[in-house]
Amino acid sequence: MSEETGGSAGAEAESTRPASQEEECHSENLEMKQEAKGGSEKQPLADFDYKYEELHSRPFITLDSDIPENLLHLSHSFGYDSGRRGNLQLLDDRTLMFIAGNLLVLLDVSTKEQRYLRSCSGRGIGSITAHPSKEYFAGAEKGDHPNIIVYEYPALQVYRILRGGTERAYSFVDFNQDGSLLASVGSDPDFMLTLWDWKREEVTLSCKAISQEVYRVSFSPYNPGLLTSSGSHHIKFWKMASTFTGLKLQGLMGHFGNTPATDIEGYVELPDGKVVSGSDWGNLLLWDGNAIKVEICRKEGKNCHAGKVQPFALEDGQLMTFGSDGVVRGWDFEGIDSADSTGHSSRFEMEPMNEMVVGHNVCLSSVVRSAATDCFVWFAQDSNGAIWKLDLSFTYTTPDPECLFFFHAGPIRGLDVSRKSHLMATTALDRSIKVFDFLSKKELTTSRFNQGGTALSWAPALVSQSGGLLVTGFEDGVVRLLELFNPQRLHLASGRNLKGEAKLRLKQAFKPHNAPVTAVAYERNGEVLATGSSDCTVFFFNVGEKYNPIGFVKVPGPVQALEWSPHSHSENKLLILCKSGHVVELQSPDPEAQKPTKTFQLSALACRNFRFRSIKSRIKREEEIARRQEEKELKRKEREKRMEESKQLYGELEEEKEEEEEEELPPIYIPDPPSPICCGFYSQPGQFWLSVGGFDAGFLYHCKFSEDQDQDQDPDQRQDEPFSFLPIQNSDEDPICSISFSSDRQLLICGMHSGFIRVYTLQPGDHNLSSMQAYWALSVHDNQYGHLRYICCGHDDNFVLTAGDDGNIFSFSLLPPEELQKSLQRKRAKVPSPRRGLENEAVAQDIEDPAAYSIETAKQKLEKDRLRREAELKIAAKRKRLIELQKKFKQLMNKNQSLPEHVRLKPEALQLDQRFTEQAERVKAQRVREVRKQMSWEEERCSIALSKIQDWFRNSLESTMITVVAIGSEHRVSTYRLPALTKTSTKLTHQSAAGQPDGDRTAMPGRRKSRAEPLKNGNKLEEEAMLRPPVARPAGIKLADRQVERLRKAAEKAEQALAKIEKRKQEWAQLYAEKPDENCEDPQDVQAIKEAKETIGDLKLKSDKDFRVPQHLRMNTEKKRAELMNLEENIRRKQTEMNKQIVALRDSKVCLLSQLCAQAEQLKRVQQHLPVHLHRPSPSLFTILPEETPEKSMHFSPAILERYQALREQRPKNMEQEGDICLLEQLKRELEEEEKKTPKLSDSSETTEKEEASEEAEPEMSELEEELKREEEIKLLYERDSLLEQMESSVCQFDAELRLLRHQKLRLNWQLKMADHRQLTLYQELLLFKEFEKREESLLEKLNARIKEESSIKPKLEEANEQLELKQEDLAQLREREKALFATFKASLGPEHKFEEFLTKVFKKKVNRVKEKEPKEDEEEEEDSDEDWDEDLDFQDEDFNFESSSEEEDAVDYSVCPPGCEPELFENTLQLLERRLDLEDLMKEEKKNVEALKKECDTLIKKEKCLKSSRMTAEEDMEVVYREKQQKMNTLDMVVPLRLNQIEFLTDSSVPSDLSPALVLNRTELNRLQERINQLHVEKMQQKDLYCAARQQHVRLLHELKDMTAKIQVLEEQCNELMMLKFGGLVDLDALQTLSGSRTLEELKQEKLLKEAAYVKEIKQWDAKVEEAREALMEVTRRDTESRRSMLSLFNQKRELENKLKAKQKNMGGQFQDYRRRLVQEDIQRFKDVVKRQSQQAEALRREIFFLSHQGSILPPPQDQLPTYSP
Repeated sequence: MSEETGGSAGAEAESTRPASQEEECHSENLEMKQEAKGGSEKQPLADFDYKYEELHSRPFITLDSDIPENLLHLSHSFGYDSGRRGNLQLLDDRTLMFIAGNLLVLLDVSTKEQRYLRSCSGRGIGSITAHPSKEYFAGAEKGDHPNIIVYEYPALQVYRILRGGTERAYSFVDFNQDGSLLASVGSDPDFMLTLWDWKREEVTLSCKAISQEVYRVSFSPYNPGLLTSSGSHHIKFWKMASTFTGLKLQGLMGHFGNTPATDIEGYVELPDGKVVSGSDWGNLLLWDGNAIKVEICRKEGKNCHAGKVQPFALEDGQLMTFGSDGVVRGWDFEGIDSADSTGHSSRFEMEPMNEMVVGHNVCLSSVVRSAATDCFVWFAQDSNGAIWKLDLSFTYTTPDPECLFFFHAGPIRGLDVSRKSHLMATTALDRSIKVFDFLSKKELTTSRFNQGGTALSWAPALVSQSGGLLVTGFEDGVVRLLELFNPQRLHLASGRNLKGEAKLRLKQAFKPHNAPVTAVAYERNGEVLATGSSDCTVFFFNVGEKYNPIGFVKVPGPVQALEWSPHSHSENKLLILCKSGHVVELQSPDPEAQKPTKTFQLSALACRNFRFRSIKSRIKREEEIARRQEEKELKRKEREKRMEESKQLYGELEEEKEEEEEEELPPIYIPDPPSPICCGFYSQPGQFWLSVGGFDAGFLYHCKFSEDQDQDQDPDQRQDEPFSFLPIQNSDEDPICSISFSSDRQLLICGMHSGFIRVYTLQPGDHNLSSMQAYWALSVHDNQYGHLRYICCGHDDNFVLTAGDDGNIFSFSLLPPEELQKSLQRKRAKVPSPRRGLENEAVAQDIEDPAAYSIETAKQKLEKDRLRREAELKIAAKRKRLIELQKKFKQLMNKNQSLPEHVRLKPEALQLDQRFTEQAERVKAQRVREVRKQMSWEEERCSIALSKIQDWFRNSLESTMITVVAIGSEHRVSTYRLPALTKTSTKLTHQSAAGQPDGDRTAMPGRRKSRAEPLKNGNKLEEEAMLRPPVARPAGIKLADRQVERLRKAAEKAEQALAKIEKRKQEWAQLYAEKPDENCEDPQDVQAIKEAKETIGDLKLKSDKDFRVPQHLRMNTEKKRAELMNLEENIRRKQTEMNKQIVALRDSKVCLLSQLCAQAEQLKRVQQHLPVHLHRPSPSLFTILPEETPEKSMHFSPAILERYQALREQRPKNMEQEGDICLLEQLKRELEEEEKKTPKLSDSSETTEKEEASEEAEPEMSELEEELKREEEIKLLYERDSLLEQMESSVCQFDAELRLLRHQKLRLNWQLKMADHRQLTLYQELLLFKEFEKREESLLEKLNARIKEESSIKPKLEEANEQLELKQEDLAQLREREKALFATFKASLGPEHKFEEFLTKVFKKKVNRVKEKEPKEDEEEEEDSDEDWDEDLDFQDEDFNFESSSEEEDAVDYSVCPPGCEPELFENTLQLLERRLDLEDLMKEEKKNVEALKKECDTLIKKEKCLKSSRMTAEEDMEVVYREKQQKMNTLDMVVPLRLNQIEFLTDSSVPSDLSPALVLNRTELNRLQERINQLHVEKMQQKDLYCAARQQHVRLLHELKDMTAKIQVLEEQCNELMMLKFGGLVDLDALQTLSGSRTLEELKQEKLLKEAAYVKEIKQWDAKVEEAREALMEVTRRDTESRRSMLSLFNQKRELENKLKAKQKNMGGQFQDYRRRLVQEDIQRFKDVVKRQSQQAEALRREIFFLSHQGSILPPPQDQLPTYSP
């Protein structure tokens, strides 16, 4: 014995999948899972030795138990999980493979033999796939980290085990085209996509697919590096891409766009990389990239399939689709591959090439093709439980689809076995009931019904001696009794030949419930049948030859199971288990008791109720308390032991107290709603066992009914707890769903929620299940959804049969197959023989209508019908009595009337009491009001119905058809039937923006602010640039009159010159404006070309590939719709006008009739005075036909309505469904007969005339009387003839008008027919435009966006250029100011300054100006205002710090004024340095702004170019759309009516049958074109002559232009020379001419004259003083000369004395030589400085002279006068 090994194989190797992964749009990829360098060769395959016998899962057996491992032996699998995706694979031509729970079933198609492979994990199998070579197949399992097992075929041995691909289960696996790789995808929670090198058991690539359920993944058969996966509302496209880190998986999620998101069950990859997938609604989706290119449907918008399209196949140039509608269709592959949407619709319509209808109740979900070459045989999985063999060759000899196997579809809802044979019956919601022989392992028979089966039970032997009676319940509440018999034995008895080994025959059908029947059970004696339903009722039937209803009871909840008490119990009771947690026990009803008459409900039936209350939380709590007590006891013992040891070592110690905080106990939890009851059974009378699901799973609860049962208490208010429980190992999440006992009750077989079978061994008579300890368990059904709800033993306890929700049915034998055959000694089960007389019995009537009444409902209806009949009989008796009294009263009234008047009783006397009459009147009025109130709804309904009918038949037409008939002929004319305009025509939308791009290219409103900031402190710098401010000029100088007059004349002369200049400028501007561009064309030529294009016609046909639709001729949907609406309005206007004329003609006919009637009366009166022989028959008067006044047909008189009501009441009841048409026809015939019976006026008048004429006798008259009579006759004859002539002329005129109007209408009909053709053409064009509308609108929006962007860029670029120009001007101004600052510095130094070099270095010193950090708030500024100049030059200014940038200058301190240098000059140099640095900072900032603006301009220029190119691209796209639209329009057919003489396209002098090559032209236009050819020849010659003349003129003008240019150059040189002579430079003559007199200048001149006069007077005074000073100087000079002469003599004497002294003191004079030499050198240096300054002054004077000679130049600032040299 060994423990359960499920999942152990998967845990042997470590998982190579990372612990966590994140999903992104293109999915984060994982690196390769193999240890190999990039591009290195793979290692050779390793040898793996696996044995299937060691790996497959085995049963779990409780330790130390005597249960054998092979307790159950798998015998056969009768089911097929057809709802599982991809559950069909083909291993060879005759072997199919599919999953059945925990088994792989290999089915031989020909012999129907099965081979089985158990899963290795014991937790189920997720998916299977076959290798392309069919030598291997893979089974992907379920469980904790499941494995993929690769088996060899046909050896069926484990070849490879792939570990670690997912956490819980695999949902799909698939090999690639060559079988080298295997792709797998996991299910929840990781959804891991893994690519395996399966032969090496290595993971190649792995990543998370998506966070949704994935149905399928596959390799592309055409590109091995591409994969596709699909699933819930998604499809994803994968690519194995090589990166620098290795091979990666890159995924692209498919975008549905405007298509609704759908689950994608199937798809197919196309050779060019596209993918075709299915959809929920049945159409095909063509994916290109990761987007839907087009949705493919059938013509007229029909879906490709009626339901999902799951599998696909691409074979022999056609794409085959298998739909859930059971149809296989083949589509043209090239048509699908090249499909594209047209217009605004994203659909592409096409029809399939081939089609095969497999069946009407078929849902194809998976297909596999036979591996044989040139074989078109496919095997298909049908989700409705079948496996089909299809031949898809689509030829005339193709056989019909063959159903190889047919199983139950979906969960099994009922299973039971025969009590006498090895027969098993099952039912499911697929509406079928199957009977199996599980001994011979085959299906015997199948019966199908209109509804699905929900319950089944095999009748015991007490009921059916033959053991062939089945009771089945269905989802519509019907219970059917079915008899099983051997039809071949019936053939022996009756002589009829019936095929098959068994047959089911309906014996009886009844409907006790209105909801699905969930349980059926026979009473232990077989006398009563109980049926339970989800409608909370249990019905009892008396068992016999015919099952008669006894009654029903209501229970608190839907019935889950029914269990009758066994024979060991004294009382016969029924245990009812409800899903809601209620248990009801009922006493068996007495079939012989008196049946109720009004209802079948058994209200007096004794019952007991039990409502389960959860005790699991309390059990867990008690277990926790016991566990904690045990732990405390162990800790206490350990503590006492430590205390004893410590006492022995250290003596007495204080007792340790350990206080521990106890954890909170688990709370008591009661689930609400209560947990559902799964199953149960009796243990002892009044006691029962329950298996409960949900929260309370894990235990079997022993319950009993309480003694105090209050019948009036609501069962939902009860709270009953089990008195005992039995824990079930490993079943907290896996409750027991079904329980069955062996016949000796020593084996308890349980069906678990997880699909396991558990077998417990019991002791005999153990009703309390105390011996239920050891068990044997085996995983059989699917562990996720294969809940094992039905399990039972065979009649001989040799077999165990199971059925689960996964649709699988298994049979197990308790004996090995060899021993089983020996013990049974037979190979098949015995089928019951048919009953005697069965062949003579009629087939029982079935209940096929799901809405049929149930037994109780029918009973209630019968009772209501009985009461209604009784009431009708009473009413009829009362009415009969009233009629008799009324007759008697009438007799008395007649008798009273026959009496004499004095004896006759008055009406008042006959009344017993007046109040009776008043009361009767009040009652009558009240009843009338009630009747009206009751009939108000019907009246309103009838009025609404009448209005609807009128709106539909009469008001829906603006004018009905009126036919006017001629009087004297058969000509007639009818109006047009015009439908009424239901709504106002929709206004046309604005069309200016629809067909043309947006031309709004206006600049952006407002311009952005300049990025260049104004110069900081500009005014201040300008002021500081001047060393001295200018001296203000005194005001108040008065000019002379002559000067004022001269100023006025100068101003007038300047104004005249300015006006002359402006006029000349305007003339030049006009002349230049009129000058044509070099590429400009002559406007006349342009106009001529335009006119030629418009009048000559299209030089290029519209079918030409290079045809460009002109801008004004481009059409769109709105324009075409407007054109179509205008045409419809014109048609309607014409028809309306014609209708008005016809109606007017009809009205004139009515007036004519009245006029003719009057004239006929007048003629009658005239002829009454004439003799009979002079009478002329009056013309017969016409009548207005009904079709001429159809509006009168809608008007009915009350008499007609009453007649219609009478006819309707006389109509027989069997004609109620035929409608009222026959009544209307009958009424019409009666009215016509009445009209015929009415004598005509003319006939009656003639008869009366004849009678009068015959009656009257002619009297005798005199001659005078005769003469007068003759005169009177002549007048009357004239009047008679006039009347007859007028009547005839009126009729003829009317007929003429009708014929003329008829001719006009015929012509209008011809025009309308042409308009209809035009309308059809316009409508076709409109549909064509609608196809292009969406595409055109998108392109138009794109083009408008590009134009808008381009127009928005232009003002930005212009603004940036303007800003750049402004910044460059500012920069130039700053450079000029810098030059002026240098000039100021040079002027401040003066010529030959000895500190010039030092001050120049100071001025040009490079200083880095660093922003000083702001001082902290807590620091105080302690700078005194009286700091000296040295402290100010510590380079700690308020705003800047200065640091020297040259290391060489650090040796010299330029911040200190050198000795000998003027401090004022040094300080002035420092101020100029500050201004220079400020200017440099401003220039740097301006340069930065200029560079930024240049970059911005470049960026805008590039952007403008890109936008221009994109705009041109958009325009080209629009042109392509217009051209394509025009080409589509060229394909439309146009209707042109032609006469035969207009057709000149002849072949052999006859009109050909095919006129498609012909061209339709207007004859006038053709003649004009032919004449135009000759005109063009003449114009061509004229144009050549004009060209020659123009060329000669062009050469002459070029020579004249050259001469004029040379002359202009000579004149300009002369003008410049004259300006230099007169003004000393080039001046602006225009400015000079406009120079007017300046009052300021005149005032300055006047001021100059006044100052000159004052200065002359002052000079004279100074001259006198100079003369006096000169005389004094002469005197002083004379005296000085005398002094010098004396001094010279003394000097000579001194020299002589010195020479003598030198001679004597030679050695004493050396010390004075150095001092003298130094004095001489100082004098020389001083003279050099004087020379240098004088040269500077001379240079300054020369510069001043030069500046004065050039007017307008900038003069240097005035310089300080240089100090004179004093020796």
